[in-house]
Amino acid sequence: MPKNPPESMQHHLRQRLNTRAKERWPQLSGVQVRFRTGFAYVASELPDEDESLPLCRLRFSGVLHTWGFALYVASSGKYEDNFLPTGLPLGSLEEALDCACGFYLGDPTP
Repeated sequence: MPKNPPESMQHHLRQRLNTRAKERWPQLSGVQVRFRTGFAYVASELPDEDESLPLCRLRFSGVLHTWGFALYVASSGKYEDNFLPTGLPLGSLEEALDCACGFYLGDPTP
């Protein structure tokens, strides 16, 4: 069974994603990240909303700066492996967040 990244890496991942959300996505009040069996599940926090919106799932590759990417598909309620705008199925945390937020928040520029 795949393992979660070490606690220090989890903290670093949360910090980087929340920093990126503040820099690029002012519509969000932040992001939530939970870890399970080698995956980081990322959800948006919207102002004045009690619920969070699932965005994407990141697959831990063993390297801090490279993560596999799966987009949350609301119509099926599942995560589907996907490609980032770079054309690769893996990349940085920031690329993954920008891609998912661009899709869900209607901003195609990322």
